[in-house]
Amino acid sequence: MDPRSRHPHILTKFSQMATVPKLIDPEINERLKWQSEKLPFNAFGASLRRQFGGRIQRVSIDAGFTCPNVDGAVARGGCNFCDNRSFSPSRRVRLKQVSEQLATGIETVTKRYDKVAGFIAYFQPATNTYAPVEQLEEVFRLAISLDPRVVGLAVGTRPDCVPESVLTLLETLARETYVSLEFGMQTIHDAGLRWMNRAHDHASMINAIDRSRGRGFECCSHVILGIPGETHAMMMETASEIGRLGFDAVKIHNLYAVLGTPLGDQVQSGEIVLMQREEYIHTVVDFLERIPAEVIVERVSGDAPSSYLIEPKWCLEKSSLRLAIEKEFKRRGTCQGSHFVAPEIQPDQRPRPADETPESIRDQIDLGRRLPVLKMEKNAVRSQD
Repeated sequence: MDPRSRHPHILTKFSQMATVPKLIDPEINERLKWQSEKLPFNAFGASLRRQFGGRIQRVSIDAGFTCPNVDGAVARGGCNFCDNRSFSPSRRVRLKQVSEQLATGIETVTKRYDKVAGFIAYFQPATNTYAPVEQLEEVFRLAISLDPRVVGLAVGTRPDCVPESVLTLLETLARETYVSLEFGMQTIHDAGLRWMNRAHDHASMINAIDRSRGRGFECCSHVILGIPGETHAMMMETASEIGRLGFDAVKIHNLYAVLGTPLGDQVQSGEIVLMQREEYIHTVVDFLERIPAEVIVERVSGDAPSSYLIEPKWCLEKSSLRLAIEKEFKRRGTCQGSHFVAPEIQPDQRPRPADETPESIRDQIDLGRRLPVLKMEKNAVRSQD
């Protein structure tokens, strides 16, 4: 089904996903129109406006999933920086039905912004592909069918939680609507991944993106800058990997600490000192200069509610931080992609490898029982209080 048939009131311009285009004329390549608009980088909001013909807002949904480094499938304890209450508005309140979360989120966004053309149902907290695939399909289809203003689906996950069954499901959904799969890559350096207690290595990310590319959905990489022990050069190596692996989009976050986490305890004790504002601004600009111009930049910083946030306080000033990043681009006379070096092998020429999803995770997705936190009755999705 052509996605435009579901949303005739919205202009959709779906381009081929997860490739590095060989044509660079802005009139030919939608993803480079930001250059003719004199922008410093390919900002997400502007990209959505061009694609859908109006303002599009994401609505965060918590379907009650967990993570394999929490429940013992690959580790316990979760990521050392993670308290999902601080990372997603949907986890700051009692867990509600998916339908209720979406309806409430749409109402809230509509009151806050004028002339919103559509919404993306964003499954954000935890690992949103870590459940029986039949259950995933029910939840995702519910979200995209509840309101005609929902124009797409965004799914946050880990690189080790996308077996073939999940990718096939997302590929099917992408024929009907916009779909973005957001991988928590964080860094390409295994030492940093071990420090976080991710319980996967970068090889898992390579395997996942090489199997995801070219299926019709957008592939986004979530990256954290300022991981303890990582030098500037190491962060730039992560930047180079965005182009080498052919991601369609990137979401960049500064490392920040919130209450109730191992990282928060380390920051409060003085054991770890987080990146300062000026260093972060320069690092983000350096990063963006090294990624392809076609890549959509979904975020340039991260923050948490002030009631949870320990440090850095400067990340709460999102607008001034973004202006400072744009000002640094102007000072340098550069833009996104100015220092990008194309890989010898184009991403769309990389072979598709065998599925290396860990067996303990694959069993949960392909063979596991339905999750008790999600109770399905006919077309309704009900979660426990």
